[in-house]
Amino acid sequence: MTKNKLLLDRITIEPKTTATACVIWLHGLGDSGAGFAPVVPLLNIPEGHGIRFIFPNAPEQPVTINNGFVMPSWYDINNNNLHNRADMAGVMISEVLVRALINEQINDNGIDASNIVLAGFSQGGVMSLFTGLRFEHKLAGIMALSCYLPIKDKLPDALSPVNKDTPILQNHGEQDNVVPLSSGKMANELLKSNGYNAQWKTYHMPHSVLPEQLNDIGLWLTKLLIK
Repeated sequence: MTKNKLLLDRITIEPKTTATACVIWLHGLGDSGAGFAPVVPLLNIPEGHGIRFIFPNAPEQPVTINNGFVMPSWYDINNNNLHNRADMAGVMISEVLVRALINEQINDNGIDASNIVLAGFSQGGVMSLFTGLRFEHKLAGIMALSCYLPIKDKLPDALSPVNKDTPILQNHGEQDNVVPLSSGKMANELLKSNGYNAQWKTYHMPHSVLPEQLNDIGLWLTKLLIK
C-alpha cells in the first residue's frame, strides 16, 4: 500500500532494461488492474524494450446503474443515457488520481511526459480521453478502447493545446452491447472535426479485446515509445 493517498494501488510490470517509457492502462467498471495485466505478452512488443506498464485499481464506490453495489469504478454511472451517463464530479475526482500516476512517473521516475501513453478500456477509456485531452504536458499517445466521451456530444472543458496533435487510438467492438459502437464513433468524429489526431478501428468482437487487436496496439505502442 502506497503512503501517498493520491497514488492508487496498482500492478506494475517492469521491462528487463531500465524503463524509459510508460503505459498507464485503466480498467473498466468492476474490473481491476489484474484484469488487464496479462495482455502485456500479447502485445508482442520487441524484446529489450524499456516500457513500464502500470495497471492501477480504481477506487471502490457504489454504482447507481448496478443497484448501488460497491465495486471498482472510476465514476458513478447514473443511467443508460450516454449523453448524461457519467457522474462528472466523480470523473473530476478520478482525473486527480490519474494525473498523480502520470506525475509520479515524470517527477519520481524521470520519464518524460512525451514518453507516456495514457490508455484505458470502457470506463478507463473515458478517463484516458478526459485526462489526456486536458493534461498540461504533451503525452506520447492516448488510447481509448470501447468507450465514449463523458458528455457524449461535447469535448471536455479546459482542453490542453499541447495534446492537440498527440496520437489518439480509438478501437471499438462491432458487437458491443455495453457501450454502443455509435457512441465511440461519435467521440472519434467529434475529435477529428476539432483537429485532433484520432485514429479509429473496429473489430468483430463484443465489449472486450481480442488477440488481433492487442497485436495492433503493440505495433502502435512500439512506434510511439521505442525510438
